[in-house]
Order: sequence, then structure tokens, then C-alpha cells
Amino acid sequence: MAEGWCRRLKGNSFDAFSAGIEKSQVDPRAARAMAEAGVDISKQHSKQVSELYGTFDYVVTVCDAASEQCPIFPAKTRVIHAGFEDPPKLAKNAKSEEEALSHYRRIRDEIRGFVEGIEQSLGVAR
Repeated sequence: MAEGWCRRLKGNSFDAFSAGIEKSQVDPRAARAMAEAGVDISKQHSKQVSELYGTFDYVVTVCDAASEQCPIFPAKTRVIHAGFEDPPKLAKNAKSEEEALSHYRRIRDEIRGFVEGIEQSLGVAR
């Protein structure tokens, strides 16, 4: 979701790449929640950090597991953690699909707010 928002809202300022600790499929509920907000992430694919080559100015982790297991980056790379709850974990005990999706929608909106103000979080001028 973060990559989708960054590409949509900050595509002229940032090149966004999303990767995780391990590969997985794009979560269908995340894709649905983002589609409801007009952002198509269905064609994004899961990558591992080791698959992304190059030097990054910033690495932003958005879940606690990623922050805890984030690999070491070169000294010039600034690593920032923006912790969001994990929608699949929140939806695990949902009593209905609508209740499950409500968690994804809430986190989607929180991530959007973070991305909208990302320059402030990174300490860069707009």
C-alpha cells in the first residue's frame, strides 16, 4: 500500500520501491482497499530487499517486523521507521469480510497520511 500511495502522490519527487523480508503475493484485501481509493496495486509484485539493487537515499520501514529485521544499508542511506499495524493480523479474527476490510481501509488511510507528509518525516524540502 505504501508503494502505491508513494507512486500516486509523490511520483514526481520519489522513486518508490517496495520489498519485504520474504516474498509473498499482493494481499487481495490490500489491493481491494487501495482500488476503492482509486489506486491500482494489483500489478505490483512482491520482492525481497536483496532483489533491489542500487543505493538508496532513504529506506522507510512500515511494519515492526521489517524494522527489526531490516538489513544494514550504506552509511549515506537514511533508514526511517513508520510503524503501522499489520492488516492481515488485524483481520485474522474478523467476523465478516466487511470487518476484515475495515482494518485494511484504516491502515490504507493512515499510510496515505504518512505519505502525504513524507517530506517532513524525511526532513527534506518540498
